[in-house]
Parts: sequence; structure tokens; C-alpha cells
Amino acid sequence: MSRKKSNLFGAALSALHYSGADQLLAPLTRGNGVIFMLHHVRPRPPAEFEPNRILSVSPEFLDSVIGLVKARGFDCISLDDAAQRLEDGATGRPFASFTLDDGYRDNRDYAYPVFKRHSVPFTIYVPSAFADGEGDLWWLTLESVVARSSKIVLEMNGAEEAFVTGTVAAKEAAFAKIYWWLRSLPERQARDVVARLAAAEGLDPKGQCRELVMSWDELRDLAADPLVTIGGHTVNHFALSKLSEIEARREMATGVERLEQQLGRPCRHFSFPYGDERSAGPREFRLAKDLGLRTAVTTRKGLIYRDHAQGLTALPRFSLNGDFQDLRFVKVMLSGVPFALWNGVNRLQSRAASL
Repeated sequence: MSRKKSNLFGAALSALHYSGADQLLAPLTRGNGVIFMLHHVRPRPPAEFEPNRILSVSPEFLDSVIGLVKARGFDCISLDDAAQRLEDGATGRPFASFTLDDGYRDNRDYAYPVFKRHSVPFTIYVPSAFADGEGDLWWLTLESVVARSSKIVLEMNGAEEAFVTGTVAAKEAAFAKIYWWLRSLPERQARDVVARLAAAEGLDPKGQCRELVMSWDELRDLAADPLVTIGGHTVNHFALSKLSEIEARREMATGVERLEQQLGRPCRHFSFPYGDERSAGPREFRLAKDLGLRTAVTTRKGLIYRDHAQGLTALPRFSLNGDFQDLRFVKVMLSGVPFALWNGVNRLQSRAASL
């Protein structure tokens, strides 16, 4: 999300908060539960140029969110318990489950102590290649490339395009255009592009993976705590919808099998890489069910309702966004009003496009 869009979204959330509209409409939109999504949890402030800053929150913010959801009557429970509640009809108090994608080492160093202090269970989804130290965190590599460079030249859509990246604003614009172009390409082709850019800047993507992501030994130590669940996240963090069904199934099944072999316990939960409509859909939800997974989560925005018992492998989440580390915003989002408005606008746009 660009800074302009972030500011507009923040203004909309503030308006809902100060007008009281969130609480007025909450009885119509409040769900039976929420699954929170995080990536990085670390104490450092964002750099001046950090386009992936939305993926990072502070330990203090996580601590305050847990305090808020408890104060508002939510039970903080594991995904196993959340699935059981939905299957049983999701009556009684609302629930909150916390999830973290990719297996970053800061999850152990900074998030785990917060969860432990509150006795809150949580799930970490890990691509098996990341734990092997062979992962490609290309979005972070691209950020490093743009941060270092003063000019980037790429062949995009059959034409050469040059990006002069001497200012923060220029870097942000270049990153956004290149990132979304890469997201439109086949997975391996996109990663080859970033690998060439990284080589030109003397960067080592696999070294970055080993620096940032927990190893198998570290995951085993962390998973020894009953509060911790380790879930699947494929092998290579590919957008599954771009793969054939055979390849998608292999990515999912192999990632799950590797986790089970390395950790010595069943893997019942899964997160779709990227997780938006373009990256995972009905085919992938079916594959997760066919593989015997108890739940699978997306990055589609929303709270959890009783009807989700019929779609446990297509669950939405509430992202704790690094741009919105403000409890007022979390309170408004927990009302369900922003999600209802967001989904309503998306339905109108889809209907207009079909016409």
C-alpha cells in the first residue's frame, strides 16, 4: 500500500472511530472470531525507504493488541480450538487466534516472549525451503536492490524501462511498479529477474534467508512449547494459482511432509503464500481439504463468522499492519465495519467490470 493510500485508509478508520459509527454498526457486522496475521515482530523503527514496512510491527504493539482483545472479551485460542468452535456452532464469547507467516527469527526473539507472557497460543507458517536456508525472499531482495541503486534498467513487457532511483519518492515508485509487474509473471521468471538484479548489486538472497528465517533446529526448539503450532506454507512460497494443479499439490504436500518429518508431529494448518484472490482460489482450497488439512488461511480481509465452518480451508484474516500501529484502528477493525465496507466496494467493482 502506498503512503498516500495508507494515509487515506488511516483517515477513514479515524472517521469511523471518532464518529462512533463503528460501534453503532458493530451488532450487524461483528464476527464470531478473528484470525490475526503478522509477519515480522521487531523493535526497530522503519527506515526512510522500506516498502515492506507494512509487514512489521513492534513487540509493544503486539502486546497492546493482545491486551485489547482480552479486554473486549475475546478468548485467545489455538487454531485447533478455533476450528472446533466453528464446527460446534461458534456460540459464546468471540475468539482470537494469532498467526505469523514465513518463520522469521524475530518471531522467536520478540513475538514469542509476548505470547508467552500472556499465555496466548500462536501459529507460525513456514515454507520448508526457508527453513532449509534455501529460500528466496524476493520481495525483500528487491527492496535491498532498490535501496542500493541509483538507476535500474529492466526489460518489461517487451520494452526497456529505466528507473532513476535517486530519491526516496523515486525508489518507492520504482519498487511499486517493479513489484506488481513481477507479481504478474510466472513465479520462476519473476525470481530470475530479481536474482539478476541482486547479482548486479552483489547481494546474496540465500544468505538473506539464512539471516532472517529460523532453521529446523530453531523451529524444533520453539515448537516444544505447547503454545506454538507450526503450519505449512508450501516449499518455495509460490503463488499456487500460477502453477498447474499437479505442481500446486506437490508444493503443498511436500512442504507439509517436510515439516512433519523435521518436527516429528502432524501438520494440520496451512497458509497460502500471498493469499489474495490472484494467488489462491477454489482449486487451492479444495487441494488443502484433499490433503487433510484442518484449516488453511488466506490474506483476504475479514473476520470469522459461523458460516466459515463450511470453508475451513479458505479463512480470511485481519492483518496487523505496520502502517497502522494504533489501537483505535484495531478497535474499529474488530467491529467488522471496515471489512463490510471493503467487501461491498469490491462486489460493486466486480459487478461493474462484468457489465
